[in-house]
Amino acid sequence: MEPFTPQMLPLAEIAWEPLIPLIGKANRSIAQYDGVLYGVPNPEVLLSPLTTQEAVLSSKIEGTQATLGEVLKFEAGERPNQESKRLDIQEILNYRHALRAAESELRVRPFSLNLLLNLHEVLLDSVRGRNMGRGRFRTTQNWIGAQGTPIEEAYFVPPKPTLLPEFLDNWERYYHSDRPDELVQLAIVHAQFEIIHPFSDGNGRLGRILIPLFLYEKKLLHRPLFYLSAWIEENRDTYVGLLRALGKYENSWDRWIEFFLTGVNEQARKNADKAKAIMDLYERMKQKVIGITRSQFAVPLLDQIFEHPLFQTTHLRFPGMSISRPSIANLLTALKQGGVLTVMRQGAGRRPTVYVFSELLNLCEGEEIFS
Repeated sequence: MEPFTPQMLPLAEIAWEPLIPLIGKANRSIAQYDGVLYGVPNPEVLLSPLTTQEAVLSSKIEGTQATLGEVLKFEAGERPNQESKRLDIQEILNYRHALRAAESELRVRPFSLNLLLNLHEVLLDSVRGRNMGRGRFRTTQNWIGAQGTPIEEAYFVPPKPTLLPEFLDNWERYYHSDRPDELVQLAIVHAQFEIIHPFSDGNGRLGRILIPLFLYEKKLLHRPLFYLSAWIEENRDTYVGLLRALGKYENSWDRWIEFFLTGVNEQARKNADKAKAIMDLYERMKQKVIGITRSQFAVPLLDQIFEHPLFQTTHLRFPGMSISRPSIANLLTALKQGGVLTVMRQGAGRRPTVYVFSELLNLCEGEEIFS
């Protein structure tokens, strides 16, 4: 199979009229979701479990097996027995770290290929693929196929490495250009990145990270907190099939854009519903925790529980506030007795107790995984 040669951007053949209803719906849903985000106090705290869940789902698409619960247990000091599971969890943590590093960078300077290289370096830090050109664009031919498949039997062969500078420059220019609709532009930015496949490993995860970053930089969202991986995972076969058809068949780009806009519209609504549910839970828990503890430390403690809903007692911090460890233990015991927290692992000797805030985690997962 010969390497594919992508079309240069912008595309000339988009059929805009049939897309107009979907463009309107998707933009309204994004605007409504951003309105919800505006109402979330400390979204980096309250929506932290959703950010971790996005990292879990995006990495799952690439074959990792770790769950949200396993990631949170790892952060609470519960190390998995299997090395493969540890590497899965590290990939997920790297994904989350890359998202947060990108947000910090975009506050001071626009997106660039250098930022893309930095994010790739973060993604592949200390995990599988770290020796496959980490932080560098590929210089060899890659291909997509079943594991162990030779290039002759590949599903798709990206452009030759000698053509990468030309296509990446064109892609970056298009990313920053003014187009008739920014969500259509994002559909093309994401797809063209996956077609170019500029790295030896990590292209899928980076392509999904680009989605919230683009929405943030174009000011469609005031925080890059958009979680599309769940929808992509649910529609994986269609997603892959439409990507592989791009540029090969008539109207292939129109079908891809329609699919992508549908995903943005549906997932924006789900994201908004979940963010509202988390806010409602926070307000309800605030009143409950204050009522149970009668403590000035109630809200700072609750914020930490929302940011890390599975935690060990020694991880709690109250900067600028004077509180003893026995007092913290008494607060946690009160919350356990009040039905807010449950003990996942009882402390013994120098080993601290691990608590879980099940209601938040079950809400994020959409099912009861913790009791």
